[in-house]
Order: sequence, then C-alpha cells, then structure tokens
Amino acid sequence: MSGPEPTPLWELDDLPAPKPDGAAGSGASGSAGATAGGAGRTTGKRTTGKRGGGKSSTKGRKQPADRDPIARVAVDVPLPHLDRTFDYQVPAELDARAVAGCRVRVRFAGQLVDGFVVERAATTEHRGRLAFLERVVSSEVVLTPQLAGLCRAIADRYGGTFMDVARLAIPPRHAAVEGEGSVGSGGDAGRGSPPQATDPQPPDPGATDPQATDPQATDPETSDPEGGSASAAVAGPASSEEAAEPGHVTGERPDATSPGTRPSDSTPPDTTAWERYQWGSSYVGALAAGRVANAVWQALPGEDWPRRLAELAATVAAAGRGAVLVVPDHRDVTRLAAACAELAGPAAVTALSADLGPAERYRRWLAVKRGTVRIVVGTRASMFAPVTDPALYVVWDDGDDLHADPHMPYPQVRDVLMVRAHTDGASLLVGGFARTAEAQLLLESGWAQPLVAPRQQLRSRAPRVTPTGEDFDVARDQAAHAARLPAVAFEAARAALKAGAPVLVQVPRRGYVPGLACAHCRARARCRHCAGPLALPGGGEAGSPRCRWCGVTDAAFRCSACGSVRLRAVVIGSKRTAEELGRAFAGAPVRTSGGGEVLDRVVAAPAIVVATPGAEPVADGGYGAALLLDGWALLGRQDLRASEEALRRWMAAAALVRPAEAGGRVVVGAEAGIPVVQALVRWDPGWLAESELAERRELGFPPAVRMASLDASPDVLAAALDELEPPESAEILGPVPLGEVDEDGNAERERALVRVPRGDGRALAAAVHTLNAVRGARKEQEPVRIRLDPLDLI
Repeated sequence: MSGPEPTPLWELDDLPAPKPDGAAGSGASGSAGATAGGAGRTTGKRTTGKRGGGKSSTKGRKQPADRDPIARVAVDVPLPHLDRTFDYQVPAELDARAVAGCRVRVRFAGQLVDGFVVERAATTEHRGRLAFLERVVSSEVVLTPQLAGLCRAIADRYGGTFMDVARLAIPPRHAAVEGEGSVGSGGDAGRGSPPQATDPQPPDPGATDPQATDPQATDPETSDPEGGSASAAVAGPASSEEAAEPGHVTGERPDATSPGTRPSDSTPPDTTAWERYQWGSSYVGALAAGRVANAVWQALPGEDWPRRLAELAATVAAAGRGAVLVVPDHRDVTRLAAACAELAGPAAVTALSADLGPAERYRRWLAVKRGTVRIVVGTRASMFAPVTDPALYVVWDDGDDLHADPHMPYPQVRDVLMVRAHTDGASLLVGGFARTAEAQLLLESGWAQPLVAPRQQLRSRAPRVTPTGEDFDVARDQAAHAARLPAVAFEAARAALKAGAPVLVQVPRRGYVPGLACAHCRARARCRHCAGPLALPGGGEAGSPRCRWCGVTDAAFRCSACGSVRLRAVVIGSKRTAEELGRAFAGAPVRTSGGGEVLDRVVAAPAIVVATPGAEPVADGGYGAALLLDGWALLGRQDLRASEEALRRWMAAAALVRPAEAGGRVVVGAEAGIPVVQALVRWDPGWLAESELAERRELGFPPAVRMASLDASPDVLAAALDELEPPESAEILGPVPLGEVDEDGNAERERALVRVPRGDGRALAAAVHTLNAVRGARKEQEPVRIRLDPLDLI
C-alpha cells in the first residue's frame, strides 16, 4: 500500500464500548490503537472555553449540545498513522443533524476536511479544548455500525486503513438523490449507539477448527489448518441463537415488522434442480430455515447458473431476509439480475456496479441501505452492499481476477464475503465451473461443504474433450503435435457446422498479432523509442508494426541483437484467427467477441465465434464444438496460478458446449499428459484443486500461508525491510529485481516477499500497517507498495 493514497474511513469495526457517565471517555478507535487523550486529539482552532460550569461571556460563541456533546469522527486524511477517530464538540445548532454515521466537515490541522461521525458520546479523555464540527454535510446515515465493523475487519485483514476500505464501500454523495426518499435517520437516530466493542474474527479457512459443529463459531486465524475431519457445515446450527458469534457486530436481528424486513408475500421458488447435486436439497433447506450453511458449488456443464443462484436468493427473500450476489462482469450482472427479478419480482432486486452513473449508483445504494430491496446483484463494487438482515452471500467464479480490487488495500471479493458471512451469521456460497485452491482450502478445513453432482449425472451433461497431439492423431497427421489447428479440430468444427450449430473458438489474446519477434534469433521485437513490445494492430502482414506502449510505428525495424529486418509472430490474436478461419470455412460467417466488442448471445445457426477468455457469448441450445487454441500461451505463463487459471478459462468455455450425447465436442490445444488437460478431460476440477493446494502447502505459497509483497526501489525497499517487525515465524524471500535489468542485474524496482503461517496472518497485517504508519509519519517521499496475498507472486 503506497503512502500517498488516501486513508479509508470504513475500518472502525473494533470500536470500544462507551463508558458510563462520570468515567473517562472511550479511547480513539482504529488499528493504531491510540487513546483519545494527548495533543493528537486537539484538532482545529480552539473555539470553546470550559465545558459546563460558568458560562460568562459566551455571546457569539458556539455552545455544545446538551446531550452527548462529543462526536468521534473518522477523518479523511491520507496518512496511515492517523487511522483512528478524533473527538470534536457538537454545536447545539447541529445537535439534531449530527447523528452517528452521517457525513460532516471538520477542521483538521488547519484544513477543512471530510469525515464521518462514528458515534456520539457524553465524555472525552482529552483534557484540552476540542474544536467544533464545522457543518453536517448530510444527516443521512451512511456509515452504519455494521458497515463500520466490516471496513475495520477488512482493513485489519489486509494491513490497510479504515478510510481506504470506506472509500470502496460508500459511493460518493449525490444530494438530489437523498431528497427523493425518506432519510430514515432523523432526530436522535444513531446517537449514543456506538458499534459493539468486538473484535470480529474473519473466517480464514486454513486454520478452522475441524471439530467445531458450527462453522461460524471458529477462528481460522488461530486454529490448526491440518487436522481433523470436516464439520457438517451444510446442516448448519439448529437455530439462529446457535449461529450467533461471540464477535458478532451486527447486533440483534432486525424485527420482522421493521421497514425493509417484513416477511415476503412471495412464494418460495421451485428448487428441484438443486437435487441433482449431493447435499443440494439440504443446502436449500438450510437457507429456507435461516440456518448457516457454507458451501463450494461445482456447477454442471451447461448449467443455467444464473437461474440456480436466483433460486437461492429468492428463497431467502421469501423468508424476509437479504442476499448479495457478486459476479465478475456486467454481462453476468445482466443475466443474474434478470433471473432474480423473474423469481423474486423486480421490486426486490437491484444491480450495483461501478459503471453506473454517480446519481444512479447512489440511488440504488441508498435503496439497499434503507431496506427497500432484499437482493443485490453486482460486480465487485457490490461486495460491501449494506443489505438489511443478510442471509446469503454468493460469489460466482471466484478465481476471476476481476474479483480483486485494484485499489488499496486490494481486497478480494471472496475474502470480503467470508468476513461478512462470519460476522453476520449468514451463509456463503462459492460457485463456479472450476475450483480454486482457496475454495479447496475452505473444504479441507471443514468451513464449507461441497455441492457436486454424481459422476453419472456429470457424464450425461459433459461434452467430449479431445486433446491434440495424441498418438493416434500424430500417426494420422504428422503435424498434429505442433499445428495450431490440427485435423481433429477441423473435423469437430465441420461436424458442428453441418449439424447447424455454432462453433466457439477461444483465443488467449485479442488483437491481430499482439507479439512479434525477430525471425532469425527469436529475440522479442521492441520499440526503439521506449523499449515497448511491437505488435501488428491489423490489416494483414503488410501492416507496419506498432509499439503497444507509446503507439509509435516502426516501419524500418532492425533487430538490436542480430541486425535482421525480418519479423515473425510470437502469438496470434483473435482478429488474425478470425481472418484465418474465415478462409478455412468459407461458407460460415465468422464473428468475434472481445475487447470493446463483446457479444452477449448467438443464435443456433452455423457460425464461427472467435472469443477471448471471459467474452464467450451464450449460444441458444449450446455450441456444437469448442476449439481451445494456443494452450501453451496459458500454461506457459510465469504465474503461480497458471494451471488453475488455464483450467478455469477452458471449463468456462467448454461448459457452453452441448453434451457429448448431443454431439458436443471440445478440442484443447495441449498435450494429454499435462495434469490440467487431464482434469478437463475427466471434468474433475476438484482433483486439480487438491493437487494445487498440496503443492502450495509444500512450497509455502498462498493460500497455505499468508504472504505480503513489498515493492519499491532497492534503497527504499532495503530500509523498509529493516524497519519491518514481522512475527517471529516470518520468512523473508528476496529482494529480487522487477522488470528489465541492466548488465549488472540491477533494476529500478525490487520486490521482497514475507510469508508467515496462517495463524500469524493478523500479526503480519498489523506489522505492514505499522510500517506504513511510521513511514507516513516521517512523510517519506517514495512509497512502498504493500499487498497481502497478491495474485501475481511470480
């Protein structure tokens, strides 16, 4: 996490309970653990005299409120060492509007800054004068105690600050939208009701107590990740009282007669399709009964997954409770929202995503916060949606990199929903066609149970998968081992087109020829101006190569290593592939999907559809065949998750193909002996996930351990590592150069990895937060980028 980035305000989850009147006020909250006393609590100008007692010469001065005159404010400042609340006096004229959770403006270090009132209190530990609140921006309660607790927990998990997470959780204010409905927070609402003095324990699956009968009652950060058998998570506790957590920050469940939580009049949907999965009926029954049930769902090939998820959401909505469903992109949001609206009614569903306009996004967010809607569907922007009385959290395709937020402190949707499910006493469902190592850890720890169809059911729904380069293919076609589109792929495509079905062709890269190299020495072709990679943007071989970084055209390329002027393609993009297939299948139309031209659906007619991973359109009736090209480009990446990501992309495309009984075929451009290909052929992602997790546990990589990545210039990184105080169990790997290196092996930036056992994950997060705070207090000019459990370790 870099120093210059502003600090989020939503990390105030572990606020202390207010002390009785007459005692010293509660200390400042936040991960820094600072107290309310001291010079740091005096902010702004000193505008008041003594509090209480004689009030001579008070004319023209602001007077504090009669009741709860102290407001503890989380101030929006970009300094990690100020990650706590600060006490301010509430003027009498703002008493009714300055409610807990509202937006305010305060004087801080001589400047007027934004902030949130976390709570109102009667006393303060500070012995000097306190500044007054300057004004209340809006009395709408946007920082609820539940949301504050969540942001504090996420900040602590990732070593960030409260304001970093709050900025992700609360959309910017739109004044006109607030006036469209009832505010719902007038008068004394929220005053004197601070969040519970709790320390919520997010469910780190790697350390769950496997003997616990209630999966919500475990603290995975501090228990043994290796031993024991799985608990019956699907069955859940027998009652809502048994599901209550010692660290539960949501307080009592809202009364059924309160606004937004009345029991639904709708009839529960038909959920018989879940009977195809082992424990599927038990899971639905647990949701309907309000019991906690955590599961990892492996969807069948060709499954209408938006309909299945909508059935679960409608089930909890029919019981008067809420659900949050997070999917990777806007196309998935559209499909899932439509399915939920069909089953639960349009009035009960809203869609949240970052691409909404400011007014519409704030309008929908307020509708969720006020309890107008029970079901929230969206991209990662919706993972903090303040749904009323939540019963179900769902993340679909948790391995997609779109689920990782690129802003500090870089939270991942799956982890955020795990924390929410744990603290709210709700259920979690991690779904997808494939399975990640993190989801496998949930299963092995006993925190969740698998929802998998029997093998007989799977065989009847899966297409036939054929790898290229098999012995009988090579015997028949000598070029099958190295050909990009061997004879078996042509045969599968022709058969599908003849049957009147479309053919899906998945290509790892978009563009025409996104990578070029010297035809003589195979050195990568780079721009002479910025050393960026050269590519052909389109138009055939006659086009001039262009730099992908600066856009400068290099019409007179000459290799810097051998002097050759000839170029060859390193990888072929989707547009060039479409051009080649158009010549090979002259009678069939060719369509592309990817980049800015993503198709949502194709009709059941002969056609070639060339798509990049994640942009595959749904075909009516399913594709007749799928050709997964350039498998080496996915498997050969220098990435810890290369195998896992390749299988996830392949299975997402293969799941759109008709069953083998209906002639559906999948041809994958990789050798049959590779474990990833074997998992695809057998349609067994669980086997590969087990193998991946076992290998990472042996090598000491996430999710088997917690790991922090520190990136900076060599001198700054060395100084940061000297100041870092990790747990005693920590092991520092590196530093190693990042990017291009010079002749001496040095680079402008270096990276170091710090790994600890999962039980010390909180201590590592606290250590990196402290490092950032110390550097911020010194006002260091060059930041150190710190991330916990990053996706790109290699």
